[in-house]
Amino acid sequence: MEKAQGTPDRSGTAIPREYLTFTLDKEEYGIDILKVQEIRGYDTVTHIANAPEFLKGVINLRGVIVPIIDMRIKFRLGTPHYDEFTVVIIINVLNRVIGMVVDGVSDVVALEPEQIRPAPELGSTLDTRYLTGLGTVNDQMIILMDIEKLMSSEEMQLMESAA
Repeated sequence: MEKAQGTPDRSGTAIPREYLTFTLDKEEYGIDILKVQEIRGYDTVTHIANAPEFLKGVINLRGVIVPIIDMRIKFRLGTPHYDEFTVVIIINVLNRVIGMVVDGVSDVVALEPEQIRPAPELGSTLDTRYLTGLGTVNDQMIILMDIEKLMSSEEMQLMESAA
């Protein structure tokens, strides 16, 4: 039987957790690799009337209608630019398949518990509800997202009704 990542094995040693890292603007973000179904290039989407701005539309992925969310718009990181590096990360959260448009995918990194720090409390400056912490790899910070919490948030429920 396979152990959950980040839990101690029989020797008491914590197993590293793996994250898919991606870029938005100039920042590196990470999500639990176990939530990732596939990575694909950005393609044309079918737009939905009266959808929130961050919901680019939907695609038909092998018979499944998948809502596509532009994370740059969601996090208010300026005007998105779509080029050959723009990708869609197809994730499976809460029994739903959702696509996230990001600027590019970087790597898969394994983080030991001691490499992850709690997300700082920044008051009303930044919404940290969807962050699990900050990971450090070779002096580079990775913003770790709780993708399930983000996708099940009240604001994202708008996406459910639109799709």
